[in-house]
Amino acid sequence: MKLSDFSRIFSPAALLWAYPLLLIVPGVALCITEHYTAAASAANVALPLGVYLLLCAWSRNVGRTVLLCTPLSIYAAFQIVLLFLYGESIIAVDMFLNVATTNVGEATELLGNLGTAIFVVVVLYLPPIAWAIRLSVKHLKLQPRTQRAARRTGLCAAVAGLAGVIAAYSTEPDYSVRRELFPANVIDNTLHAVQRYRAAKSYPATSAAFRYDAHSSRRADEREVYVLVVGETCRADNWQLLGYDRPTNPLLSHRENLLVFPKVLSESNTTHKSVPLMLSPLTAVTFGDSIACVRSVFEAFREAGYATAFFSNQQRNGSYIDFFGEQADTCRFIADEPHAVRSDSALVPMLQRFIAESPARKLFVVLHSYGSHFNYSERYSASHRRFIPDNNDNATRSNRPTLINAYDNTIVSTDAMVDSVIGSLAALPDSVAAAMLFVPDHGEDIFDDDRERFLHASPNPTYWQIHVPMVLWLSQGHRTQHPGHARAARANVGKDVASSRTVFDTMLSLAGITTNHSRPFRALTDSTYSMEPRMYLNDYNEGVELERAGLHPEDFRMLAKKGISAR
Repeated sequence: MKLSDFSRIFSPAALLWAYPLLLIVPGVALCITEHYTAAASAANVALPLGVYLLLCAWSRNVGRTVLLCTPLSIYAAFQIVLLFLYGESIIAVDMFLNVATTNVGEATELLGNLGTAIFVVVVLYLPPIAWAIRLSVKHLKLQPRTQRAARRTGLCAAVAGLAGVIAAYSTEPDYSVRRELFPANVIDNTLHAVQRYRAAKSYPATSAAFRYDAHSSRRADEREVYVLVVGETCRADNWQLLGYDRPTNPLLSHRENLLVFPKVLSESNTTHKSVPLMLSPLTAVTFGDSIACVRSVFEAFREAGYATAFFSNQQRNGSYIDFFGEQADTCRFIADEPHAVRSDSALVPMLQRFIAESPARKLFVVLHSYGSHFNYSERYSASHRRFIPDNNDNATRSNRPTLINAYDNTIVSTDAMVDSVIGSLAALPDSVAAAMLFVPDHGEDIFDDDRERFLHASPNPTYWQIHVPMVLWLSQGHRTQHPGHARAARANVGKDVASSRTVFDTMLSLAGITTNHSRPFRALTDSTYSMEPRMYLNDYNEGVELERAGLHPEDFRMLAKKGISAR
């Protein structure tokens, strides 16, 4: 190729026309994945294209302009990666918060399985940046005639796009630029994420005055120990106790006095929302208005005279989980400690020591595991490696059998940890009233249907991300001293449950604690328990009916198959 040909191909004019076309790639893809109407699709392509052309033609120094537009390239690249990962939806507010709160190890594990997506965005968006740098260094600028032509074309495209917006607002009752026009919607989500991040940082001040006015109906000298085990990324479909055809619960399946709830759905598919929901009286409806003001279940137990502890196998990440955990008398994030054993089994000795060494008669402990979080094969020891081959490095649908093997091994590991917790409580004297409740934050997609979805925390949930197991164990001492709890729990086993709504009140009920936020009808150990309408906490922190949560027909068919009400 002659030098003159090279210069013509990589000229300022070529960059001027090529860059806007590259930027609208994710917008075009969204028109397909989101099934926009014709008007919304026209707006989603023409208006951004017009704006991008006008931006690039704003100055003759197009190289400098493109470099200043690098944030737009980042948005476009992020959106394409998201579409590769989940197959739909824009970059959600929660996705930005996940980026801010995910530790480096988790991010590395995930990026290692997004090779195709990363390759695509590198090919699309790095060359224009290099191209722009070259033009800027060589001081190459647009010809005035080319600049005027681009401005005219950009103006025409923008006008056509605005017409599409007007038509969409006129014909679609729910249309909103803030929700459906890329990248305006993603920029708006970025601002929402920043606001939420700032609100979280202000939490110590905004929640300082909160009180539960908690009281216990039990005698002060009665010995009580209550443990809540919060699982991670644990889906109900892979639990032997819930009908799975593999022995993933070899220990719990033989544990006596265990109650298993099969119809449990989480109200969020993200850890940073689901766990605070369980550790507070908030629901999907009240979360957005109150999360920055409410204090955790630890505060209620402390006011009632309990010594409290929070032991986590996850890292601090600046979320409300950190703040809630730090409200316990004893708080340890073992993943942050040097030379820590990064295994959920390490949580059990911590529980045992706390029970043995605490001078208090009444104890409340929360164990937050790392559970079945991807990369699956790193979540269990060799002793729990029952299903092989389990090399899950290749996260593709064709490799699903191997992924399932590795995932099922994580459930075996979780089974062992939960059984060890129960064993620790069962070893206490019969006079001790003790109980353990296990429930995970959310589930996981593992290429379960033609959508080829993988992982969790997607902008729109699936059945596999929200159907979770829940098990309750009551000691002989508790069943003898408070027989009503066991009777009520057995009666409620077959009922629909929202984990996010029931955990707080169930733990208080077990301990005989009442507060100004108590709702006995949400406690699984109360005879008045009743299921409220199914709700889901969406990306905008809005509590919406499950029918409006973004589930597909495949998800509702799975719910019906399991006998779970979607209402």
